[in-house]
Parts: sequence; structure tokens; C-alpha cells
Amino acid sequence: MLKDITVLVKHSNDIVPSEITPKALYEGRRQFMLKSGAALVGAWGLAAARNDAFAGVKLAGVKKSQYTVAEAQTPLKDVTTYNNFYEFGTDKSDPAANAHTLNPRPWTVSVEGEVKKAKTFGIEELLKLAPLEERVYRLRCVEGWSMVIPWVGYSLAELIKQVEPTGNAKYVEFVSLADPAQMPGVKDSVLNWPYTEGLRMDEAVNPLTLLCMGLYGEALPNQNGAPVRVVIPWKYGFKSGKSIVKIRFVEKQPTTAWMAAIPSEYGFYSNVNPQVDHPRWSQAKERRIGEFGKRPTLMFNGYADQVGKLYAGMDLKKFF
Repeated sequence: MLKDITVLVKHSNDIVPSEITPKALYEGRRQFMLKSGAALVGAWGLAAARNDAFAGVKLAGVKKSQYTVAEAQTPLKDVTTYNNFYEFGTDKSDPAANAHTLNPRPWTVSVEGEVKKAKTFGIEELLKLAPLEERVYRLRCVEGWSMVIPWVGYSLAELIKQVEPTGNAKYVEFVSLADPAQMPGVKDSVLNWPYTEGLRMDEAVNPLTLLCMGLYGEALPNQNGAPVRVVIPWKYGFKSGKSIVKIRFVEKQPTTAWMAAIPSEYGFYSNVNPQVDHPRWSQAKERRIGEFGKRPTLMFNGYADQVGKLYAGMDLKKFF
């Protein structure tokens, strides 16, 4: 059976990093990684020894969720070795190779801005703030590939209600860690660091928006955004910020990292939409990792019933 012989196959029509980022930035970054790699081997080895304690730790009390798709799940090996996480490198294999430098404990997330009860949460507190659920979501990358992943977490709305946003809170901004000592990629200017993303408030409180701390029943691997990230399944994958250290509630729409880098190609909403192509490639179909051939991409990645009303009346070509 196909699922029994699933392998991670790099197709000739995959979009490579040099096509996603401006050429000059990409080439400069590769030179930096080659020069710095040897010097960092010793330090990385020490960091790996320190951080291995959190790899594969089982999360307690995880319950099954109603938010699950009945589709074959992408194997754990593929989920953890085929990643975009530019803080560790622009090739798909770079995060798995380099992210052992990230130390996910101790970790805090500052929740601030237009809220009545600003607070800094420790990761252990976040793990206990609400019951953990396993949610099997589709993941659609803007590059045209997809996965199905059993994430672990709870609705971001559970955290939001703890801090009581004011009436001025119209948007939520997510800020990722940008520590060059732990993330060698942020020494280069491929993006303006720290990585930032954002949502409208009604998107942030939608029950599908997940504050995620695990996958496959275990603590998040470093290369997948440890120790805490968000997952927004109806948007392209880059909207789901990883290794989050700040959540800001703001009045005006924030400028995200990709909007700042290439505003003509990456919009604030970035909803999965097979009817709106990327300026340089079609979004009509996708390649599910482990499958041969391509399948049609679904509107809002198949979550139109849950989120379509959020965009009623909007010109989705203009607000891409």
C-alpha cells in the first residue's frame, strides 16, 4: 500500500529557497553558513548535549479533539526533517541539522500591549493553562507542498481570555526568538529579524487557531518551533510563527517579516486560496509529502466551513 512505502521524495518541480527569497540575499546567506559552519561545530555539540533532554518527551493528559481530519498523517520522520525555519537555514534539511542549538528550557512568553492583564508566562505554566488536545490539521506551504500533522495544544483563545484584551486590540502580533547564539541564521539578513507574524483579532480567537506545544504526542522538536508556536491551518504555513517569545495586542495591522521582505508577494492574510496564484507559481494544486503526483488545493485548505465567514465580502485577490 502507498502509505506503507511512504518516502520523502524531492521532486524536480519543488520550489527551492533561491526562488522564494531574493537571489542576492539567498547567495549571501549561503556563503555565511559555509564560512561559519566549521567554527560553530564545537559550540553546537555542547548545545546539543544540553538540549537533548527535551527531545521526544511525552506530553501528559493529551486528549483527542473534534478538530481532526480523517486523512493519512505524514510520518514523524518527514514532519521533523523537511522544514522551513530560516533561523536555522534556508534548506529544508537545515533546521533538523542545526536546531539542536536552541535551548527550549527555561522559556517565557510575554503577552503585552492592549490588554488589561499583561503577563509573562513560563512554558510550564502554558502547558497547564488549558487541557492539551491532539488536533490533526492539514498544513499547506506557500511553496506548493503539504502535510497532515497531529499537533498538540489548545485554542489560542484560552490564552487570550487570560489577559483580557482592551477595545483597542484589533490585531495580534507574534514575535519569534532571534538569538544569534542559538540561531545561526539570524546573523544573516535574509529577513528582518526577529521573525514576526500577525492575525486579526477574529482570526486569533477562532477555535481553530492553535497555541501549539507538541506533535505526535510529544514536546515540539526544536526544528518544528519549540517550545511553543501557533498553528493556523487555513493559512499558508509561514503564518504560523515558531519559537514565540512575545504576543502583542495592537490597534493597527502589524507589518510581518515576509510583508517587509517582499510585499508584492506575501500579504498579511495569506489564506490558502487555489484561485489566487503566487506571482511566480500556481496555487491550484499541491504535492502531499509522501505521495506521487499532485492533488487539488482546497479553499482555505479545506476549512471554509469554519473560517469562510471571516472573509465574507472581502476581495481576496486584493487582500491576499
